[in-house]
Amino acid sequence: MQNTFRFLCLIILLSIFSSTARAQLLNDPASLKNIQGSLDKIYNYEFDEAETIIEQVEKKYPNHPVSYILDSFILFWKYLPIKDNPVKSKEYIHKLDQCLEAINKKYGKNSLDPEAVFYTMVARGYMAMIYNYRGEMVNAAGEGKKAYNAFVEGLKLINKNPEFYFTSGMYNYYVEVYPEEHPIVKPLLVFFKSGDKALGLKQIDNATKVGMITKAESCFYISHIYLKYESKPEKAVFYMDKLVNLYPRNPVYLMKNIEALLLSGRYDLAEKEIVNLKKINTGFYPAAWRTFQGILEEKNEKNDAAAQKEYLLALKTPHDDQYTKEYHALAYAGLARISARAGSKSKAKDYYKKCLDKAEYRSVIKEARAFK
Repeated sequence: MQNTFRFLCLIILLSIFSSTARAQLLNDPASLKNIQGSLDKIYNYEFDEAETIIEQVEKKYPNHPVSYILDSFILFWKYLPIKDNPVKSKEYIHKLDQCLEAINKKYGKNSLDPEAVFYTMVARGYMAMIYNYRGEMVNAAGEGKKAYNAFVEGLKLINKNPEFYFTSGMYNYYVEVYPEEHPIVKPLLVFFKSGDKALGLKQIDNATKVGMITKAESCFYISHIYLKYESKPEKAVFYMDKLVNLYPRNPVYLMKNIEALLLSGRYDLAEKEIVNLKKINTGFYPAAWRTFQGILEEKNEKNDAAAQKEYLLALKTPHDDQYTKEYHALAYAGLARISARAGSKSKAKDYYKKCLDKAEYRSVIKEARAFK
């Protein structure tokens, strides 16, 4: 069941609110510019500056749904992962509730007005996502269903705004790839509109070029697709490079860029970037940079002893299921390779078994299963 909601989050909820703002403020270029500016500040971890810009939007549009969504977005990034902070999680959900109340007040309950549909999709979607990661599946189910209903209405607007390349591309790709990974959900998707993975990738790529507000999300998620499903890390590098240049203070983007560089074999560039990531000794980041350092020691320096030390330290460091779970899988795979080279086949098998308990990337799963 949890995987089902992750799927809904990916194809519906991860569209975030970016596809909404332009539609709502289309006739107000100044406010649209402010919204874009606030997003840029949030992505770059300049939260005080973002709040200052959002205040300008709130003064012009008091009690407008967009203000509550922007406020919730700050909370999401500022306290990442917000699911682990009960106080801020409550505040976050309250902001989304306020957004839904503002939608009903402005547009009426169950309105099919495009603006109402967009904001409902966002608020319900983000609620479903946080409930999902907190393990509150009943709440996630309710919010996910409501978000999906709004999303279906949103699909009808695909040709009216370039921002919809992202949401449409995400749907077209994930509605096909997810049941490939999780056959158990196929019966649940029988009434879903069929997708097209190639078209989905093309649409998301187009969003990275023509999307104004969805550009960052498009770059992030298409890079994730190339890492996890397509096993083409060199393509992920292309998109992550854009993000780290636009938002150099965002540690999540830095982390994912280093991962893409390492998996594509660009060790020299990765080594330079790891220096900055190592400055973060809190949260889930140590699990990331220790795994990365292990890969560098193993693949670039050919130093199995040093690599083994880093991998083991990485595994002693907590990971986050949403952001760094795969790094434990990569660490186990590294230890398996080292054990195999040392002539300990049984130990390598044991490490690969542990790897498979964590791994979601197709390339990592393929490697683990191929070991005999």
